[in-house]
Amino acid sequence: MKFSRRDFLHATAGVAVLQAGSRMAAAQSYPSRPVHVLVGYAAGSASDIIARLMAQQLSQQLEQQFVVENRLGAATNLAAEDVSRATPDGYTLLLITSANTVNATLYKNLNFNLATDIVPVASLDLVPYVLEINPLLPAKTLPEFIAYAKANPGKINMASNGVGSGPHVAGELFQMMASVKLVHVPYTGNPYADLIAGQVQMMFSPIPASIGYVKSGQLRPLAVGTPERLAILPDIPTVAETLPGYDASGWHGLAAPKGIPPLIVETINKAAMADLADSAFKSKLADLGGIPMPMTPAEFGKFISADIDKWAKVIKFADIKPA
Repeated sequence: MKFSRRDFLHATAGVAVLQAGSRMAAAQSYPSRPVHVLVGYAAGSASDIIARLMAQQLSQQLEQQFVVENRLGAATNLAAEDVSRATPDGYTLLLITSANTVNATLYKNLNFNLATDIVPVASLDLVPYVLEINPLLPAKTLPEFIAYAKANPGKINMASNGVGSGPHVAGELFQMMASVKLVHVPYTGNPYADLIAGQVQMMFSPIPASIGYVKSGQLRPLAVGTPERLAILPDIPTVAETLPGYDASGWHGLAAPKGIPPLIVETINKAAMADLADSAFKSKLADLGGIPMPMTPAEFGKFISADIDKWAKVIKFADIKPA
């Protein structure tokens, strides 16, 4: 029996319709099995805690288990690469962070493209950075610190959590905008003992890691990196009040491989936004130093794109190279 070209086209069209119908049915029944969230940080880290907190909430909302998997390696790039290669069915997600937008420029030979291979799904929270100094420095305000740094170029040591880390690029952005010269001192471990002892003199620190030292007076906060002042430090001005346009914070969100059905993106985003609006969940985030960051997937995509562009300029200006 011979098939004409028309018969063949009709048959293949029928298969395509069946496949499309199957994908739609799968999206409508999502999630029907456990969802895995890959995290490029160690268990117990701030990002891991945020991921587990959100996974617990989503499990309750969507009545299916969301399981956190710590996928360490290559400065969080391994987790992102694994997600970029996963089946785009909504069952493998990435805890995407500000590190990913820095890495998009910092690493030249990534096996994936953050902007095209990974789809924004749900924004979660901002993690503010605070410019903190050792109290032995004479500066009491940010303008005084900038004046002191200009009078002492290359004599102030700036700690960070490593080359290309959020605190590092936040400090480089500050140097670029304030026209000062600091000495970067990257740490692989905890930098706060040296910061308190005065071996390094300043750091753009994530609030969760250092708020205790600020409250005890061991570190002096001069300014916050967010565009607006923070409820947890209401009397501390923003960097932008002195350097208009300065904006540097860590953040977390959820992302998925390209090709994920829009209905699944909508399902996850709707559940996550409901969590961010819940007072009990917001209180838990606040305890971790996070600020809810509700966005639509499209808004989150624009946010990520802008973050990539911002840090690309800083990395090129400061000529940052991977460690």
